[in-house]
Amino acid sequence: MINNIHALALDVGLARIGLATNPEGVRIAQPNGFIENGEHIEEVIAKRIEKDHITDLVVGLPRGLQGQDTAQTAYAHDFVAKLKEVVSIPIHLQDEALTSVKAEEELKSRGNSFEKGDIDALAATYILQDFLDNLPEGSHGI
Repeated sequence: MINNIHALALDVGLARIGLATNPEGVRIAQPNGFIENGEHIEEVIAKRIEKDHITDLVVGLPRGLQGQDTAQTAYAHDFVAKLKEVVSIPIHLQDEALTSVKAEEELKSRGNSFEKGDIDALAATYILQDFLDNLPEGSHGI
């Protein structure tokens, strides 16, 4: 069991940011909606961190199919740099290889209607779950 970890994962896109969280002390990621990306988004995220008592932030890091940096990789790094100006909790970068593709395939397989924000939230869930799955057993913090 993880003690005192309540993470917020972000699947950062130019239009929307998918969100996922885990119940404190539990290694199970859950989708938590999405927010529109825009001006002052860093402050919006900082307020959410404070309101929800988030201890760690996990940001998806996009890369090309061969693992190379892309324009989206640079955007994610810039986004994190701006977050660090307003957020005091640890920020972790987590590989997000094909999470959006996997999320869209899963939502299609369910046969229900969904919107792009649902894909983003589920992608954030995969990002967070990968992060949680790679924590050392018995971690008391990240």
